Formats: sequence, C-alpha cells, structure tokens
Amino acid sequence: MKNYRIGKLWTGGAADSLRRGLLVALLALTITGVAAAQYSDDALRFKGGIGVINVVGQNSDLTVKLNVVRGVNPGAPWRIADLTATIRSDGHIRVVGRGLLLANGNGIGTNAGASVHATLFCGPAASATAFDEPGVPLEADGDFRIDNFLSPVPPAACDSPVLLIRSGATPGQGVWFAAGIPKLPEDNDKD
Repeated sequence: MKNYRIGKLWTGGAADSLRRGLLVALLALTITGVAAAQYSDDALRFKGGIGVINVVGQNSDLTVKLNVVRGVNPGAPWRIADLTATIRSDGHIRVVGRGLLLANGNGIGTNAGASVHATLFCGPAASATAFDEPGVPLEADGDFRIDNFLSPVPPAACDSPVLLIRSGATPGQGVWFAAGIPKLPEDNDKD
C-alpha cells in the first residue's frame, strides 16, 4: 500500500509542478552561467602595476624629459606592489591596489597622506579619451579599493587602453602614481 502512495505522489499534479520548477531553476542557472561567462570575456582587465618613474631622460636643450602619459604629468617616484582592475562595459570599475607608496625623499615608504583615483584612457596616445571615477584615500600601507563607475561611460571597444592611478580625488586632475598592465586574453590560461 505504501509503494502505491509513493508512486502516485511522483506521477500526480504535485510532481509535475515540482518537475517544472526544477526545470525552470536549472534553465535560470544555465542562463546565469552563460551571462557570467560573457561578462568575464567582455570586461577589460588589468593585472599588475607599474610605479611611476618620473624622469625618462634629457631633452636636447639639457632640460629634464618627464614621463608624460596620455597628457598626464608624472608624480614623484612611487612604487606599487600589485594591482588588479576590471572594467565592465557599463563603466563599472573595480580596482584593488596594494602597497602604493612614495619611493623617494624623506617620506619614502609612506602613503604621503594621498588620495587616488583611476583614469582609463581609450584610443591612440595623441587623441585618447579619458574616463574618470571619484577616487579613495590610500590606507597607511598604500592599499586601496575602488568600486565605482567611470564617467562618462567608455566605449564597449576600448582601443589602446591605459589605466592610470592618479593623485587626488578630483576626476580629470592630478599627476599619475601608477599604471595598470593590460591583461591579454591569452593570459587567462595562466591564472
């Protein structure tokens, strides 16, 4: 008698509803997984950072040649231990920086009380367009986290991307302290 009741439970209307619910849930998980995979492929990524070297040589008139990147002047020498950044097509930017510290002078090894913001440049060096976010203060050890949106929203295809970490919390202003290293698609297999 018990086997008959259990069999009837799995073939009745309740079982049909349960099967439909499970099918919908499985379909939703599949779609979410595909969307997540597409998100990660479309995002612009940076892995690793380069601290600013402010002087790159000497001009013919014997003046110092500054390391100007995309029209942004360099700060004093800074070093960065690590940087990762992800920028989605909707302009959402996440940056995690570690150990952004002054690399010269009496304040060497400190954060110099600085705040930083991220600027993404898209396009060739001579005519690149800048996209900024408001920024954050550096922690005592030079660590920082940015989780914000770039303004304006960058184009879906950002040609020749350059990510600079700049001084201050005013978008579009400030010298650069560090740069992100673009993560190439073939680098995905190395993680």
